[in-house]
Amino acid sequence: MINEQIKDKEVRLIGENGDQLGVMSVREALKLAQEADLDLVKIAPTAKPPVCKIIDYGKYKYELVRKEKEAKKKQKTVEVKEIRLSPNIETNDLNTKINATRKFIAKGNKVKITLRFRGREMAHMQSSKHILDEFAETLSDVAVVEKAPKLEGRSISLVLAEKK
Repeated sequence: MINEQIKDKEVRLIGENGDQLGVMSVREALKLAQEADLDLVKIAPTAKPPVCKIIDYGKYKYELVRKEKEAKKKQKTVEVKEIRLSPNIETNDLNTKINATRKFIAKGNKVKITLRFRGREMAHMQSSKHILDEFAETLSDVAVVEKAPKLEGRSISLVLAEKK
């Protein structure tokens, strides 16, 4: 809320250079703001009494938007990449998948390793679980198991995350 939008009887006022001007009526605060050719902005509406500050509202709004953009830049989104394996995978193919997983983890992403079963492979699901265990063991120097191997329909999957 700014200027005439403030409907409270009295407010705690902060001057343009940050000094406390005390508790006063909204009329007096507005008068002081107009004398300084600035705006009266309510910055803490839940306080008793509400806190208002004499500032340039346009500049204040610009600073808020700039701070939000700066905070957004520093955020890092973590993607979940998926690597699919089959129960009868050869060692060289497995090594290729392990290297790809290393790259994903180095970039800070999480990796979901899925061991898919088709047809008659469904009968030997438990005997193929060791592939996932070996996969996680090989990457234990850079990754940690975030979600243990779990059976989901026709596949077993586990999630690896970067080691901290």
